[in-house]
Parts: sequence; structure tokens; C-alpha cells
Amino acid sequence: MPGSSNPRLKMENVSKRFGATIALDGVSLVVQAGQVHALVGENGAGKSTLMKILSGAYKADTGSLWLDGESYLPRHPLDGRKAGVAMIYQELSLAPHLSIEDNILLGIEPSRGPFLQWDEIHKRAKDAMRQLGLDHLAPSTQVSSLSIAEQQLVELARAVAIGCRVLVLDEPTSSLTQKDIERLFSLIGELRGRGYAVVYISHFLEEVKQATDRFTVLRDGRVVGSGNTSDMSISDLAAMMVGRDVKDMYTRSKRPDGEVILEVSDLAGIANPKSASLELARGEVLGIAGLVGAGRTELLRAIFGLAPVQKGHLRVGAFIGPASPSVRWAQKVGMVSEDRKQEGLALNLTVADNLTLTRLEGLGPFGLILPSVQVARSRSWIDRLGIKCEGPDQQVNSLSGGNQQKLALARLLYHDVDVLLLDEPTRGIDVGSKAEIYRLIDELAVGDEDGGRSPRAVLMVSSYLPELLGVCDRIAVMCRGILQAARPVEELTEHEIMLAATGTGKFQ
Repeated sequence: MPGSSNPRLKMENVSKRFGATIALDGVSLVVQAGQVHALVGENGAGKSTLMKILSGAYKADTGSLWLDGESYLPRHPLDGRKAGVAMIYQELSLAPHLSIEDNILLGIEPSRGPFLQWDEIHKRAKDAMRQLGLDHLAPSTQVSSLSIAEQQLVELARAVAIGCRVLVLDEPTSSLTQKDIERLFSLIGELRGRGYAVVYISHFLEEVKQATDRFTVLRDGRVVGSGNTSDMSISDLAAMMVGRDVKDMYTRSKRPDGEVILEVSDLAGIANPKSASLELARGEVLGIAGLVGAGRTELLRAIFGLAPVQKGHLRVGAFIGPASPSVRWAQKVGMVSEDRKQEGLALNLTVADNLTLTRLEGLGPFGLILPSVQVARSRSWIDRLGIKCEGPDQQVNSLSGGNQQKLALARLLYHDVDVLLLDEPTRGIDVGSKAEIYRLIDELAVGDEDGGRSPRAVLMVSSYLPELLGVCDRIAVMCRGILQAARPVEELTEHEIMLAATGTGKFQ
């Protein structure tokens, strides 16, 4: 029977197998009411599978689940919602064409017989909106008109409206500004105070330290550690996740001084950037910091030819002026988009297809593509970058986020680009994959003259300041569409960069 001595959520000895793959092997998780519990681990560690069992999307092969001391056996996600389990995923599951109140009560609308109780619908939606700070909006507002942060609050309001007891937040800050993140953490604190049990999933270990009370670490489908978050350092958590010491996560070797290969002067687009000037040399990693919406992505897209240039000077090597993406590829400039699923990769195609898409010549005679040649070329890059996959013929949508990102980088290397434009290259991937990508970026910048690989130039946009400071040689800050002059990382701190990004401090 439920009582004060019972935890809000208890999962005991949960196992799940998919064919020959063991996704979960005897996993146990306990979350108390009024507690924020971090569930961390690399991609593929079993976090999503465990939470899908909790929600009712999957059925466990073995194990037991309890809510407030009562046995809990959801047959499908609606069972989970009715029992008070709310899941908020990284990719929000809202109906954008419907109103806020329609989304909040979708599937659980109060009714009397065949008739909806509209007064009760309005009342419950307004009450949930008030609790989440959305009462400044009309319940009839269409969700598609809201910002990402506001849409996330609508998801939280839905959880409140169903009488949620367990709230699962999966990478909740990946698309939020710093101000929105602070607001979210404040709300999580309020929910904790009201007795909610919160499961918090994130690859950002600084956030885990800031927002959670306890943690459980999964690795290869098993629990490898748990305890009070305050008792563990970030490096200890990271080492537990990957099974090795990652204190040297950020790799920055001595890099050569090369010639300037990319030059931008007073570049402006239609809306953003308003004014951007920079020089990027071979053997250099130049980082661009700034808030979401500052114009960083637009700058990279303008350089690569995906966005129009209104004015300014742009030189790539010996080529002057704006150009189309196909011309930029020919000029040995490649770009990795921040949205790998929509723009960066063709998810329904194979690893080999994605890797060779931009450079098909040489894969067969008379313009033909010989699968044997394509597969052989692909295998060498799969091995070099350590892409974990079944082989070149595996579909990309079945790869983990980290391996998808390494594949996107592999395409640039296969194309033999000199300039790499990387937009949020480690977003949504685990700490181990991040360390591998940092190492790869460093290797590209250093080059290998003996091996015939000249140093590359890397222009990197990131919202994660520790990685900019750890990987880059210089950092420039963009604020409201204006790019400020770059400075060596040795002269900078996170605090100084954030002040410049918010327009409250000077960057000089």
C-alpha cells in the first residue's frame, strides 16, 4: 500500500532484449517524491529503453514497477499518462496546429457520455497554465506560434493537468537559451517542492550537478553507479559513464601557423548577420559564441551559400565573393548543420550513401557507381573515425546520435575539404562521443604532413562554452547579429563570454 515509507517510483531488476541485443540487464531505479533524479549514460546505454518501459511504450521482459507502493503495469503510453507518468522528450510531441488548451488535455478531455465538458476543459487548462507561468497567453493560442521554450512549458502544463506523479525530462535544455534554462531550473525546483518525482536525462553534466539531487549511471544496459549528485564531481560522473578517465576530454595540441584561408569582412545577410568580420587560418580552430538567435548559424550558412549575402567581402582561398553550396564544395569548403536529422544526413539512406553523396566521381567508370568501390571507400572512413555500425550498408537512422555526427564529419573528410564549418557539432551526443569529436577536430587542425594531410581550418559554432574554451584557439562572440573581434582563449573566461553574448559586457 502507498505510504510515506514508499518511494514515488521504484523499478526493480528490469531487463529488456531486442533479438540478440541486451538493452537492459537487471536495472533498478528508485525516485522519491520531491526529488530530482538524474539518469545519465552514453547513447545506447539504455536510458531511453528504461523510460519507454516506464511510460508503457515497451514491455519489460523481466522486472517489477511500483508507483507509491502499488504495482504498476502499463500496457501502452495512455496507461502511463492516466497513472501519472508524464514524458517530455527532446523533440516535443505537440500538435502545432491545435491550441494550447487542446494540447494540454489532448486524449484526456473530461466528458459526460459523448459530450465534452468545455467548462471543465477551460478550467483545467487555465489552472495548469497558471502553475507554469503561461497565464499571460490565451488558451486559444495556436501552439505553432509559440517559442520552443513556451512549447516546452505547454508540455509541462500537460503533465500538471493529468495529475502527474512522475515527470521525465529528456534533454530538456538542448534548444533553450541560457535565460530559458534558468527559468526551467526554477520551475523544476517548484515542482520538486510540490512533491513531484522528476527523472532528469541530460548529456550536460554541469546541468546535472546544478539541477538534481541524486543520480543513476547506466552503461551497456546496466547500473554502474548511483548516489547523491553533490558527492560526485563532473569528471567522476563522466568517467563512470564511459568506463575510463576523461579528465583530458578537451584536446588542443600545438597547432601550426598557416596562411589565412577564409576571410570575411563586414558580411551582412537579409536579417542576420548584420555585420561579421573574421579571418581563419589553416591549423586554427576559431569558435563563435553567442545566444540562440544571435545570428551565428546564419553566418555559417551565408559563408557556405545556404543563405543570401546582402553586402560585404568574402574570400575562400583564391576565390572571392558569395557562391552556392555546390561551388563551395568544389572550393573545398564543407559544412555540418546543427540539425543533422533534417539537413545534415539522409536518414533513410545507408552509411555509404551518406558518406559519398557529395563526391561520387571515382566510384566507377563512365560516371557509374560501383557498390563494391563505394563500400570499400566507406569502410576506410568508418574505421578511421571509429563509427560504430554494422557496416556501410546500415541505414543511418538506426545509428546513435554520436555515430551520426561522426558520419557527418566523415563526409567532409572524404570530400577532402580545407575549411570545415561546424554548427553545434556535439549537440545531443554523449560525453564519450564528444571527446572523440574533440580529438578529431584537433587532428584536423594539426594535420599530418608526413602522411600527406595538410592542416585544416575549422570555424565552429557552439552554445556550450566549456568546449569552445577547451578546443578553440580563438573565440569571437556574436550579439544581436554583430560579430565582435576574436580573442585568444587564454585571455577569456565563461563569465566574460556570457556578458558579451548578452550585450552587458565589452569583448575587447
